[in-house]
Amino acid sequence: MRADNTRHIIAAARQRHELTRAKAIQALRTLDAAGSPITFETVAQAAAVSRSWLYVQPDIRTEIERLRAAYYRASAASVPARQRASDASLLRRLEAANQRNKQLATENRRLREQLALALGEARNSDVARKRK
Repeated sequence: MRADNTRHIIAAARQRHELTRAKAIQALRTLDAAGSPITFETVAQAAAVSRSWLYVQPDIRTEIERLRAAYYRASAASVPARQRASDASLLRRLEAANQRNKQLATENRRLREQLALALGEARNSDVARKRK
């Protein structure tokens, strides 16, 4: 009869789990200290773990989501209020872009018509040349 070695397997799995958690937590701290964007992908790459594993760790998942939200809040607020575009300014830019799009659409239509005429004339001259 064989000896029961399950306790060794369980201990090894537990140790591997704790090592993986430590790598993920260290990667989180390193990325946060560096001011890098925190996402599941960046943490997974830095810790050499899978993203799916990160998603099933409730405390690590919560921390990634918290740091990710904090990073994007900070980057969105980094432009001083006086330098941000006003609603009126954005509307004017949109109107200008729409006007430019209309001009380009008109020009494209005119150029297509000119091309069609030129191709028609070229076809007619080819037919006339072949008849001679």
